[in-house]
Amino acid sequence: MSRIGKNTIHIPDKTNVSAADGMLTVKGPLGGLSKPIHSSVTIAVDGSDVRVSPVNTSKLSRSLWGTYASHVINMIAGVNKKYQKQLELQGVGYKVELQGKHMKLVVGFSHPVMVAIPEGIDVAVEKNLMTISGIDKEAVGQFAANIRAVKKPEPYKGKGIRYVGEYVRQKQGKKAV
Repeated sequence: MSRIGKNTIHIPDKTNVSAADGMLTVKGPLGGLSKPIHSSVTIAVDGSDVRVSPVNTSKLSRSLWGTYASHVINMIAGVNKKYQKQLELQGVGYKVELQGKHMKLVVGFSHPVMVAIPEGIDVAVEKNLMTISGIDKEAVGQFAANIRAVKKPEPYKGKGIRYVGEYVRQKQGKKAV
């Protein structure tokens, strides 16, 4: 039994949820999201509640049951309040600037790294802090992970791009004899 899947999901005011023709659509004050529904799961909308249930007792149906319940919860939360991730740059001479729908990262390479900002994602930059926000939790998290992957924090000096509040364990390095 899925602990997340067996609970009913409440739909807040000013939010519309519909599941038809294999698509789940959620519309709210900040925008709309849609996601295809797998054939192993059924989603039923009853007034102000949503129920996710497996089609049969196969392992795939049971595993997708809680997954789709989490997707519905995240979509409802996203159209009512934006998700956000914060990244910080650490390192001498490291900087980031916005150029239209691209970010220019100067992070110690011989060339600046240009990263395209996907549709539906907002990026705010102030000094060495980047704030990535949007209504789709998956898109915000993936874009933040892609930015961090450009220059991960290295373990000797801690230079690189990291999440705000992320702890990077420092290694000792070589010892002089």
